Amino acid sequence: MGSSETEMAFKIRSSKFRHVYGSPLRKEQSYENLRLTRNAHDSNFCAVNPQSLAVVTETGGGGSFVVVPVERTGRFDISAPKVSGHSGAVLDIKWNPFNDNIIASASEDCTVKLWQIPKGGIITTLSEWSVDLHGHNRRVGYLEWHPTAENIILSAGFDYKCIIWNVEQAEPVNIVKCHTDTIFSIGWNRDGSLFGATSKDKMLRVLDPRQSTVVAETLCHNGAKASKVVFVDNNHLLTTGFNSMSYRLMSFWDLRQIKNPLHTTDIDSSCGVLLPYYDYDTKIIFLAGKGDGNIRYYEVSVSDSCCHFLNAYQSSSPQRGLGMMPKRGCDIRRCEITRFYKLHGAKNLVEPISMIVPRKGDNFQEDIYPPTASTIPSLRADEWIAGQNREPILVSLMDGQVTNTPKITTSKAVQKQDGALQHGPTITTYKAVGHGGEPPVQLRKNKQTNIAAARPNHCENQPPSEPASIKNIKRLSFNEEFVTVSPDSSTKRISLESNASSASSVISPSKTVERKVSSPGTPPGAEPSTNGLPSCDSEHEPLSSQSLETVNDRPKLTSVHHSSSFQSQSHSSATSGVSSRRHQISRAKTISSPHEHSNYINLVIGEPSIQSYSNKIHIRKTWQSPPSSMQPLSEIEAMTPQSDSELKKAYFRQLEEINSLKEQVALKDKRIRQLEAELVSLKEKETSLGPGESNC
Repeated sequence: MGSSETEMAFKIRSSKFRHVYGSPLRKEQSYENLRLTRNAHDSNFCAVNPQSLAVVTETGGGGSFVVVPVERTGRFDISAPKVSGHSGAVLDIKWNPFNDNIIASASEDCTVKLWQIPKGGIITTLSEWSVDLHGHNRRVGYLEWHPTAENIILSAGFDYKCIIWNVEQAEPVNIVKCHTDTIFSIGWNRDGSLFGATSKDKMLRVLDPRQSTVVAETLCHNGAKASKVVFVDNNHLLTTGFNSMSYRLMSFWDLRQIKNPLHTTDIDSSCGVLLPYYDYDTKIIFLAGKGDGNIRYYEVSVSDSCCHFLNAYQSSSPQRGLGMMPKRGCDIRRCEITRFYKLHGAKNLVEPISMIVPRKGDNFQEDIYPPTASTIPSLRADEWIAGQNREPILVSLMDGQVTNTPKITTSKAVQKQDGALQHGPTITTYKAVGHGGEPPVQLRKNKQTNIAAARPNHCENQPPSEPASIKNIKRLSFNEEFVTVSPDSSTKRISLESNASSASSVISPSKTVERKVSSPGTPPGAEPSTNGLPSCDSEHEPLSSQSLETVNDRPKLTSVHHSSSFQSQSHSSATSGVSSRRHQISRAKTISSPHEHSNYINLVIGEPSIQSYSNKIHIRKTWQSPPSSMQPLSEIEAMTPQSDSELKKAYFRQLEEINSLKEQVALKDKRIRQLEAELVSLKEKETSLGPGESNC
């Protein structure tokens, strides 16, 4: 045998996680006497964050789960306070990744509920939820929060439907109804633009949550038992399942070539469902079998398109489920890369298990602790609904500083396909959840609203309303104004009434102008609203200089300085006719109105139909680029958006700047709190020293 062959035979792949081992904590650091659920559902039944631990418990009627502080260990009273409000057994629970005090629960009573947990933990049984979502026709089995967008959650039920919820508004964003059999698992990709799902029909599907369409699908595992899916990044997936011989498998998939797996690993011949837990920072996948005592872990290599076996934690006690601590809750002094909370199936015990990389020294290990996902959401709910995608905001575990500024990519906004939401679900809202997690509005209790029943029959065939963000963009692009002109026979001049007498212009004949703004969604012929502006008899700001000339008995606007805060007073004779039905505008005339220090707009002034009590003029304003014959624009005017696309870009750019400023303020506040804590500790040390004693 040659020397090269000898070297290849003994070559070992280098990895800094090769010697990772599992270390269970002592019994004093475990959680005893918690009546764990005996449900056979294949979910985790456990959720944990750096502040609290939540475990589904066994109850005589309905469903409940217990929430305890992480640092409070030992033996618990059998009558410890619980979170109970479901009429059926709780099947899944998930903490909000951006708020450690909000938890979501799914139940057999076909509902999804959100709960506000106090910071110090619950003292008495909590039965009042924050938001109650009714949309599934059968029990809800799985929940997944969006990884980057705030207040977006995905639920999968046994009615073969996946519903994306906006919990801030307590309403569904979209309903995905492409499955034909029971859904076994769901999982978002890294930026939340897609999610994967496996089902009983042995298919793996990757779906677009905004379009309700299948991006890719293939035959996953041909075994009869449940299969699970988890995303490695935006384009690669890992699935666990069974083959036709009931051997447990793990497959590695590429979304762009999903017909066949890139690599398949044989695990063993046990019968328990494999639950995958993926760590995005270390690229390690942990596999825990339901009913097993072992936890295997592999290192995922996207470049090699395979998973390399590292080691296994072995135990004789079977596990009913596991909860995985986020990286920001791990102990970096012990080189702990993750921590599991094991639910023992044979006894009422929750045992923490630390996965540790053996290292010497207490220094921060940068190679095993890369920047991890923070509690700062990358997007708001309306931004994600409008079609924006963004990677998670990462922070350093050493000092908590933000290390990246992810770019925003765009895709299609939410498209509700085939009238998926025409028969809307029943939503019972008790408290609205704000951006900060606190319920800002107290709503009336015990009141249910059926959206489908409240919608008139003639609206069933109409397309669903657009998201609020799209309406805002359209409202920024143009607006419409209805101007009421009331004749005055005393004089033959038009006067625009305002608070400042200097602002009135000399025009003939004299008329009083009432201006109201109509939103883009206002139907033709309807009375335009003031959009939250004061009534006509209130005081208003003065209008800039305007002049109207009479050309062929038609008003012509020669110069305009537009002021959004202008509202003119109305004559008593004009207000009496405002509430009457408006007639359709018969004719319209387009007039260009350049001004030296204002935006260029088009005014479409429609001539009103002749009435005895009032005349109506319809003004429509739209953005228009200046003619080539005009003078060149100044720097400030050149920066003004001149088209809808530029306006949208400027809108999203401002939102990104606002979010970055909020992040900076949050980090500065955190640093201020740290300095205050250090100052308090120094003062305590000074007071503890006696007179004449030294601090050396």
